[in-house]
Amino acid sequence: MLRSGLIATKIGNSSYYNQDGISIHVTIVKVDECTVSNIKTIEKHGYNAIQLAAIETKKDISKINKPQRKVFSSINIKPKKILKEFRVDNDNILEIGTKLNADHFKINQFIDVSSNSIGKGFAGVMKRHNFGGLRASHGVSISHRSHGSTGQNQDPGRVFKGKKMAGRMGNKKVTKQNLKIIDIDKDNNLLIIKGSVPGKKNSVIYLKDAVKRN
Repeated sequence: MLRSGLIATKIGNSSYYNQDGISIHVTIVKVDECTVSNIKTIEKHGYNAIQLAAIETKKDISKINKPQRKVFSSINIKPKKILKEFRVDNDNILEIGTKLNADHFKINQFIDVSSNSIGKGFAGVMKRHNFGGLRASHGVSISHRSHGSTGQNQDPGRVFKGKKMAGRMGNKKVTKQNLKIIDIDKDNNLLIIKGSVPGKKNSVIYLKDAVKRN
């Protein structure tokens, strides 16, 4: 069963004490009021999906392009920063203007969380790909942390695409699966999720039902 996810903001990490007094590492996430701004159907577009608008933008209305302005004005809401589509089943298509909050999920439910990971800048192969490095004793001249040879001689005489080398680390879309919702604060629209969530503080994250768990 495919149903809509939610758009949220990562608040930060904390500790949560369960009924047995055991401390659990959790991530606190704030769900901005998500409004259904558009609908895609198999008959018209070839697939079923709903588009959510969330997180108010500080942009002036004149700086927003006309197609997006039309979306916001048609459902009479303030301009939003994020527009995101979620694939859904035929039975889970919602009406335009429907609002979704933290109570869209339930306590003890498992979810998948996606976001951009924290960027760590340019990194070598030992940090980026967990290489062992070269010998630290005899015969290695100032190249203990280098990646060694990368290409071939005559055939094919080039470096293959995707070769593990030094480069930018982090700042990529990451999805963590099967994270458990420990508690829900409906008054403040907060979700308390067990474990860590990709992204830095105040980054936008996307939540949806876990694919691999009921």
